[in-house]
Amino acid sequence: MSRLALVLTEGFADWECALLMALARQDCGMEIAVATPGGKPVTSIGGLRAAADLDCRKLTAGKFDALVLCGGTLWTTQQAPDLTGLVGSFDRERKVVAGICAGVLPLLDAGCLKGRGHTSNFPGFLREARPAYGEAATYRDVPHAVRDGHVVTAPGTAPVSFAIKVLEALGADGTALSQELMCFSAEHISVKAAAAAA
Repeated sequence: MSRLALVLTEGFADWECALLMALARQDCGMEIAVATPGGKPVTSIGGLRAAADLDCRKLTAGKFDALVLCGGTLWTTQQAPDLTGLVGSFDRERKVVAGICAGVLPLLDAGCLKGRGHTSNFPGFLREARPAYGEAATYRDVPHAVRDGHVVTAPGTAPVSFAIKVLEALGADGTALSQELMCFSAEHISVKAAAAAA
């Protein structure tokens, strides 16, 4: 059974990892541990209060198959936890490392994006948050998640493809995941078709 560690911080973005958690647990039989700074409960942007299973400083790559960093309002502030060593240890052990929205910043800080295809909220987001950002050559300006080996990144508007790419990286069945992607993107396809017909 794969074990997935999900880091949530105060002001986490509710929608960004909810589908991943549900698919991982319900459809793929994976175990999920929620980690927060200090192991304290955190409240999302939408007011959802989430309890933690452990302190994110106590996570170790040897006990988990993936580390997922949910985006939110804290990552661009001085109060953001320094997870450079933790993220780097998962990367060195070739464990899945994933960040969505501002949750991509700890991956950047740990050097995980060096020479790897990656994305985030918009082309200038990473440079605005980290003026020393030097990986623009491998940035992908796309509206969906990007996977380069064991590293997955996504804009905050792409929770569906983010969930799929993380689960693919963990070895989940690609055919079943493709069906999930079609189900969850169906409303967007119909809206686009309706707009084109108008």
